[in-house]
Amino acid sequence: MPNFSRHAGLTIAIMAFMGILITYVETMITPAIPILRGFFNTNYDSLSWIITAYIISGTVSAAIFGRLADIYGKKRIFLILATVYAIAVSFGGFATSLDEFIFIRAVQGLGMGMFPVAFALLNDQVPKEELALAQGIVSSTFTAGAAVGLVLGAYITQYYGWQYSYHTAIPVAFSLLILSAIFLRDTSERHYASIDFPGVFALAVGVVTLILGLSEGEYWGWTSFTIIGLFVFSIASLLLFVIVERRSKSPFISMKLLRIRNVFLSNFTGLFAMTGMFFLFYTVPTLLEDPKPAGFALSIVNAGLVMLPAAAVSMIFAPLSAIVTKRRGPKLTILIGTVVLFLSYIGLYFNRASPGAVTEDAALMGAGLSFIFVGVINILLISTPRNEAGASTGINVVFRNIGSALAPAIGGVIETTYVATVVVGKTPTGTLIYASLPSSTAFSYIYIIGMVFLAISVVFTLMMKKIVMDRQPSGEIKGGEGIVPEGSA
Repeated sequence: MPNFSRHAGLTIAIMAFMGILITYVETMITPAIPILRGFFNTNYDSLSWIITAYIISGTVSAAIFGRLADIYGKKRIFLILATVYAIAVSFGGFATSLDEFIFIRAVQGLGMGMFPVAFALLNDQVPKEELALAQGIVSSTFTAGAAVGLVLGAYITQYYGWQYSYHTAIPVAFSLLILSAIFLRDTSERHYASIDFPGVFALAVGVVTLILGLSEGEYWGWTSFTIIGLFVFSIASLLLFVIVERRSKSPFISMKLLRIRNVFLSNFTGLFAMTGMFFLFYTVPTLLEDPKPAGFALSIVNAGLVMLPAAAVSMIFAPLSAIVTKRRGPKLTILIGTVVLFLSYIGLYFNRASPGAVTEDAALMGAGLSFIFVGVINILLISTPRNEAGASTGINVVFRNIGSALAPAIGGVIETTYVATVVVGKTPTGTLIYASLPSSTAFSYIYIIGMVFLAISVVFTLMMKKIVMDRQPSGEIKGGEGIVPEGSA
């Protein structure tokens, strides 16, 4: 049984509450995407920025506030972020235009900086031998939040309007703030660490221009000077980011850590896994809710219920993935997850003729995600020196967020490019009303891209060094081929 003190247990509970809340607010909006399309009178490509702006903002926030927590105190920074998040959630339901909503979502994304601070607080408050379990508990709550968001958010949207999904989250967000202020403690020593603003800026510019180019290529022309210029500028910014990080004394992403084979490979595996998950969250509600023959014409609540098994199965398989990790090592856990995720995309490609078939594929995906996330967090812990565990976790947040941002951008472009004309109603005079909605070809291409990403992920996983969950007293890690120094490649 875990040897948690009362305070460590409270810290884990509050961090788990935070994970549920943020994931709930993030996923509650996905069943409403077709509703938002009509409410804001826009297209799916533009709507992708609802997710993309949140993810990009969260990526930058995770880097900056992780550093500020070391300087000014973890509890203080956590409370500041919880306050900003609660205020942003309070405004979410009052947006009257897409631009307003995207701006609110960007501010809301700053709250994602709570994740690296939360893991740092766990590192301070939880016994080292139970740290992996504590982080696993917090990680598993993300799927619980998704389950609540997909069903409860869908129910509220259908019967009260999407705005009330935000309104009902306001007291929950402020509850997190109050509980954190009362019960969290910060016993760590503060130390000065400069913030790598040039690195943060270079990465942010690189990611934003990449997403903008992918999002607007159809409208501005893929061969236009503007789009080509955006991609060139993105590559140049990302190369500049690498140069800045190699020279920085306090890098945003440590190039030294990325030279560790398992850290590098597992972070990219996490990126591809998050891309796969958000392909599911961004495309399946559209497929389920769009009118026939483009979709299945389900209600928002029924669409949420179709998605629910993915989250439920992920939670159910979390203990099994933890057992596999403990007995056989995290590499096998990640490999199982990526293969299962790949199979789920094969299912989505060939087996989506009914909502029940989509449910089966989504449930299979949930099982794969559970294995991947448990394996990745543990292989990072075991492959990284203890004094750099926080930095390693921060890197993983960045890679996951980039994967989350790519999915809606790519999906939005394809859903807008490959469309079918569907009758959506009649005027009072009997004239048919038509709309261009994503066709079956669009979903097929999205799932093929998902399979390509996951095939690469399988290759990356096979290249990982085999290690087991047995940290030696000397600080070394027992691997499948003997003892290797901690943090070695």
